[in-house]
Amino acid sequence: MRKSRGESERLRIPPPLIKHRIASGRGAMEQPNVTHDGDTRLTPQFWLAVVLTGIAAGLFGDLLMWVLALAERFAFHYHSGSYQNAVSAASGERRLASLLIAGVIGATSWFLIRRYLKSEKSEIDESLWAGDGELSLRRSLLTSLTSEVVIGMGASLGREAAPKLMGGASGSLIAHWFNLSPAQKRLLVACGGGAGLAAVYNVPLGGALFTAEVLFGSFTLPVVFPALATSLIATAVAWIYLPNGATYADIPNYRFSVSIMVWSLLAGVVIGALSLVYVRLIAWVSYHRANGAHIFWAMPAAFLVVGLLGLHYPQLFGNGKDMAHEAFLGATGMGLLFALFALKPLVTALTLGSGAAGGVFTPFLATGALLGGFLGALWTHLWPGSPVGAFALIGAAAMIGAVMQAPLAGLVLVLELTHGGFNLAIPMMAATVIATLIVRQVDGYSIYTARLPPREAPPDGGVEEL
Repeated sequence: MRKSRGESERLRIPPPLIKHRIASGRGAMEQPNVTHDGDTRLTPQFWLAVVLTGIAAGLFGDLLMWVLALAERFAFHYHSGSYQNAVSAASGERRLASLLIAGVIGATSWFLIRRYLKSEKSEIDESLWAGDGELSLRRSLLTSLTSEVVIGMGASLGREAAPKLMGGASGSLIAHWFNLSPAQKRLLVACGGGAGLAAVYNVPLGGALFTAEVLFGSFTLPVVFPALATSLIATAVAWIYLPNGATYADIPNYRFSVSIMVWSLLAGVVIGALSLVYVRLIAWVSYHRANGAHIFWAMPAAFLVVGLLGLHYPQLFGNGKDMAHEAFLGATGMGLLFALFALKPLVTALTLGSGAAGGVFTPFLATGALLGGFLGALWTHLWPGSPVGAFALIGAAAMIGAVMQAPLAGLVLVLELTHGGFNLAIPMMAATVIATLIVRQVDGYSIYTARLPPREAPPDGGVEEL
């Protein structure tokens, strides 16, 4: 007869209500993700902080998207439908004037923010990966509002960085209110960041995976549990103002084919190689971006260049959402797919290099969609029968997974953003795995590590691990 196990053997934190092990005597925590809470104890106080952070992330998401809408209305009389069409309908003079005004607003605002609030932190990735999760609500809010204004007026940046930052800053402030431990604060800030992204794109599962895979780097239950809860709450709260449908609506339910499967294996290599180039490009412009008073000429000049290109390609204005949508629908010609795929990452890099702050998620999602559509259109000349939109979906998932170095989050985000593509899951996974593996093996940086500010030497004074 096996001796029964005692209560003292179940030392999980928090302790389970049932004190005795199962008959086999095996431990619950033998499953690797079911670990004890450790330093990030999920106490009732922490859970209350999670709820408040989720609410704050959702409300800030609404506020920032309202500001974005105001800027779009002011610049191009845009109210609903396609932002790209509103830009196309505007005169060339109005397009140039809008971006020049955006450049002046951005340069003035960011110069003042960086000069007078330089001691306050507003970089969520650096705060989580190299710090204690501390973020300034004041600087974060001013940076976020400026970002949404210039994006609404045509700057080639992603709108998600601002709500991501404000979700994290909310978590940082709430952690202070509740006197949470440093480990609890870091987790709460990461959850808030993912929840901000989830709220504005209506992707609660993708936001939670972004928290776990990118911001916090762990899929243990004590991380996934609050990440899901925060993203769920933020997304539901954001429905007060934002729609609850797919960000990219009406995407056809494309079917799997052998042609698409073979293409995905080859395209994964091409997308992975180009992703390496894009990440290094973002790293270079981030390091050399305009600082101090240089921003007063660099940003208007860069925005003017984007505006001049936008006279012929109005799709380059804004974050690229509409160009990705048309690629997913298969509604873009091969020549235009190539032109936009070549130009979008360049104008985004130029915008960042001018000193602007904003996201790169949607611009690179759009770049992947355009590249996938272009390569797919070429492929149909060799193996006809598959729709170009299917290739665009696969290309978007592969590129965003590769440049983020987060294949699972990238896949789920594309599926949630489009509410489609499930029949393409196998080729989508294949292309994403290949592209992400190439970036990881050859270089290993992501669009987020590439944008971290420089440091003089490794913290321990030794040789930095690459």
